[in-house]
Amino acid sequence: MLRQFLKSKIHRAMITHGDVDYEGSIEIPTDLMEAAGLWEGEKVLVASITTGNRLQTYVQPGPPGLGHIIINGGAAHRIKVGERVAIMAFCLSETQVIAKKLVLSETNEILRQGR
Repeated sequence: MLRQFLKSKIHRAMITHGDVDYEGSIEIPTDLMEAAGLWEGEKVLVASITTGNRLQTYVQPGPPGLGHIIINGGAAHRIKVGERVAIMAFCLSETQVIAKKLVLSETNEILRQGR
């Protein structure tokens, strides 16, 4: 039987930029994508720790090392620059999946990572 599991989580990420005129998505630096096991185009749930707003979108890769996490399109109306968010991806599996988890600083540097 297939079950749904959390596979990747970036916790306490800071939204650094937003663009409501962009077609949509969340841009995450490729170094953070790799550490969390996220792929370009992968569906994610973005939950604002600041306001409680939640939305689904897809991941776009951004330049590594800059710490810019950019919310685009209509999502930028629901989650704003300066909000802390959790970014989560899920998978289906017949066996248990242990998620890759990152906890970020206010500048989106990795403070802790683990499974």
